[in-house]
Amino acid sequence: MAGQSNHELSLFSAEELEFIAEDEIVDIVPNLKMGPLNFICGDFGPFTPQIVTQVPLWLAIALKKRGKCSIRPPQWMSVEKLSKVLEEERDSQEMSDQLPFHYVEISRLLFDHARDNIPDLYMVRSLIEDIRNVRFHKVETNLEEFNGRTIAVKIKNLSAMEVNIVRPFIGRALQAFYTHDSPELIPDPERVSDRRPQVVNNAPRRPLRR
Repeated sequence: MAGQSNHELSLFSAEELEFIAEDEIVDIVPNLKMGPLNFICGDFGPFTPQIVTQVPLWLAIALKKRGKCSIRPPQWMSVEKLSKVLEEERDSQEMSDQLPFHYVEISRLLFDHARDNIPDLYMVRSLIEDIRNVRFHKVETNLEEFNGRTIAVKIKNLSAMEVNIVRPFIGRALQAFYTHDSPELIPDPERVSDRRPQVVNNAPRRPLRR
């Protein structure tokens, strides 16, 4: 799909989507002892070495950068799980519901900041890329069914990135169809000129010369 690389067609940038995805909860394994951390969004901890703790992804990345923890990849980021999802995507016309809404952003953040914590990193990355491509092909197929009678589009189980790209395109396409199929909404220059109010000239007329 052209919108994959055209940021002008997206509602949010990739960085903005990642910022939203950083609120997702992940498991970490601390290597330090520390009391609870209190934030506006909630309290996290206490932290005990080698005891799994759940924190937002942004906090996990911050601790990881300081060497204070390792990050456990989500269960869906295993080769076995992703292989099943890819097979399901290829065998069905429907979008799989086995991946989280922010699967693209979460995986990208973990690839950038916790690659040493991801088993079979290159295989996982390849599977996620294949899944993305298959899903985009399905989206393109659904969009090919657009016509002038389309008033709404329903595609189940889209991810955040897919929604971000597809929604503005669908909005523009529906608007174009609506305008094209409703010519009465487009001003007709001849009709507009016919409807112009005539100015009445009440000034005294000059006598004609003989």
